[in-house]
Amino acid sequence: MAFDVEGAYSRRAAEYVEQLGSMASVHPSDVQLVSSWAASVDGPLLDAGCGPGHWTAFLRQRGHEVRGVDQVPEFIEHARQAYPNAAFAVGDVDALQDPEDSYDGVLAWYSLIHHEPDAIHRPLDEFVRVLRPGGRLLVGFFVGDDVAPFGHAVVTAHRWSTDALGDALEAAGFDVLETHTRTVSAPKPRPHGAVLAQLRAAAETDR
Repeated sequence: MAFDVEGAYSRRAAEYVEQLGSMASVHPSDVQLVSSWAASVDGPLLDAGCGPGHWTAFLRQRGHEVRGVDQVPEFIEHARQAYPNAAFAVGDVDALQDPEDSYDGVLAWYSLIHHEPDAIHRPLDEFVRVLRPGGRLLVGFFVGDDVAPFGHAVVTAHRWSTDALGDALEAAGFDVLETHTRTVSAPKPRPHGAVLAQLRAAAETDR
């Protein structure tokens, strides 16, 4: 079943920005993880599904060449106003407008959670296309014992087990390097996860 993700976020963009649209709302462990990942990448980064743009701006402020892309126009409008020194564009992670081999790193921080399991290959294939061989991908997501939908505050999302997401990444052409999990405290004790993966050499991915 397909959900109108863009429309759902567009209707609640102002509320989302107010509650989650700044680095003040980010867990310290996530800041450390994303910072460490970005420091390990020597080249341009893509913040794929950048939302209100705070991660893009955060990475740029730390000296990285980075571009943020999101399908929700209201998010991109906010990002351009709030962070005028960063680069943003309206775009779909399932059909990126970038040429092949454009980036050395892709951040997909909770931007794949609304993909149906049988559609997760679409953004992953796009990341393979725009990453240079050896490029690094960092995915943030909600963790579960298996792949299952749940009632996300904006629109239905999916939890993934680290093994299932790792299998999807491996099938797309990545090697999983690290997995991380954490649980936030009440009132919403929801398990979170991250997977760091590296794109295999071109000959191994049939590019």
